[in-house]
Amino acid sequence: MTEFTVWAPTPDRVRVDVEGTLHDMVRSEDGWWRAEVASRSDARYGFVLDDDPTVLPDPRSARQPDGVHERSQLWQPAPDAWTDSGWAGRSISGAVIYELHVGTFTPEGTFDSAIDKLDHLVDLGVDFVELMPVNAFNGTHGWGYDGVLWYAVHEPYGGPDGLIRLIDACHGRGLGVLIDAVFNHLGPSGNYLPRFGPYLSSGHNPWGSSINLSDADADEVRTYIIDCALRWMRDFHADGLRLDAVHALVDNTAIHLLEELATDTDALAEELGRPLSLIAESDLNDPRLITPRDRGGYGLTAQWDDDIHHAIHTAVSGERQGYYADFGSLATLAQTLKHGYFHAGTYSSFRHRRHGRPLDTTTIPGTRLLAYTLTHDQVGNRAVGDRPSQLLTFGQLAVKAALALGSPYTAMLFMGEEWGSSSPFQFFSSHPEPDLARATAEGRKAEFAEHGWDADEIPDPQDPATFQRSKLNWGEVTEGDHDRLHRTYRALIALRRSEPDLADPWLDHMSIDFDEEQRWIVLHRGAVSIACNLGTEAVTVPVSGELLLAWETAEIRADSTVLAGHSFAVLRTTRDQ
Repeated sequence: MTEFTVWAPTPDRVRVDVEGTLHDMVRSEDGWWRAEVASRSDARYGFVLDDDPTVLPDPRSARQPDGVHERSQLWQPAPDAWTDSGWAGRSISGAVIYELHVGTFTPEGTFDSAIDKLDHLVDLGVDFVELMPVNAFNGTHGWGYDGVLWYAVHEPYGGPDGLIRLIDACHGRGLGVLIDAVFNHLGPSGNYLPRFGPYLSSGHNPWGSSINLSDADADEVRTYIIDCALRWMRDFHADGLRLDAVHALVDNTAIHLLEELATDTDALAEELGRPLSLIAESDLNDPRLITPRDRGGYGLTAQWDDDIHHAIHTAVSGERQGYYADFGSLATLAQTLKHGYFHAGTYSSFRHRRHGRPLDTTTIPGTRLLAYTLTHDQVGNRAVGDRPSQLLTFGQLAVKAALALGSPYTAMLFMGEEWGSSSPFQFFSSHPEPDLARATAEGRKAEFAEHGWDADEIPDPQDPATFQRSKLNWGEVTEGDHDRLHRTYRALIALRRSEPDLADPWLDHMSIDFDEEQRWIVLHRGAVSIACNLGTEAVTVPVSGELLLAWETAEIRADSTVLAGHSFAVLRTTRDQ
């Protein structure tokens, strides 16, 4: 017998359809319905609410073999699915994380094909793979942030069995796995949760209705989220989660959902005997996210830091539009790298108000923040999805890598960055509903047209060619400057491991020199200095020592180093810190 359960306080009657046969369910006072039914272990099933004959998928469905609108399927992993019993996990502190989108990482776009590229990541030296959302969403391909069945794994990628194979293969190669989880909104197609209960609140965020975290009956909704999060780490052996846009989680309770989730994650880590990590994406610049709970914070492991991205990108590229307006100078770059946040209770011209709060760098290590020069957002949310590699020289790309990987922060790369991939990463979707498909395409064009872009230049997200253009071209890896950049990334990552001073997580231990006019900046990390020339002409930088790595030939003098334009050098110095 199989027990079928569902939380559905809204309908007056619930029946479970198992392989086409309806069975009455019994309701308890807490709004849960239950029924025991004889069924196969892989039976298709769904729920029928009140008098509507539509069979709806299970909100906690483990598998949706026919899509998010169809019946769910019972699923359990095969007894011999896992071979990672020896995996002890690893900390993300100071690690190098590699963000990838399963559908465009390889030509095939599946979990199994991604396994074939894991040796590339091991050779590169990364520590963690971060998967963009793999939960079930409507259509064959998309970014994954419009998921509607959070417990199920997207079938075109390979479903839950494929995800197990990928994570197991990662662990077998010493790679941790993080999964991008979206709990702040639901997608526009296939969201039947409001039929079952009050999953949504009256509020809204940029992507639709907000999730009910603090209104009536919110306790079960919060449990729904936390159970899903823990399931990825317990049942699928993930080593942690990236939590999407946590600033959109509106929670007015005394114990914020994030604090509750962090507490439960720490308890699960103790139970499993391996570290588990929660990384928040937030644009609030609020240190409470990563402040330990015993000091009044939420106790999350780490946080994405867009200020670092903006400071590096604008200083190197010269771009100043939109939210880049306050960035661009070397002074801004130095301040951001030194203090973690640029906006820390200071005026943001883009927001037209004060923004952020200072980070206590004496108690919170830099490794609680992620430094990166590229993310899916910072490429895909550009009008045409162009990468920096399509606009900058390879030397400029190398300088950006040296600044991020040479910093005290936990580092993150976006797939293909390590060789300067020429493939764009554009916004793509595959909504089968004509009205939704048209609205998505028109909305994308209108959004960027308001900012001066020619609407004809904006890729149609529904065009299959937009998806195909975004796939990596692996043939570039060994070609010319692509190969050179790839080897440089590999060497920078190796230095993070071999040089003890580069493992120092404390921002107060780093000093920075720069010359705004000559366009050079030097990060001093103990006896190691990372000197970068952001300008086009050669400059003389007042630092000298043993050359460990350089992009172009660097002339080492007794008390200075000459750097070519758009280049960097890493030196072991005798400089007294």
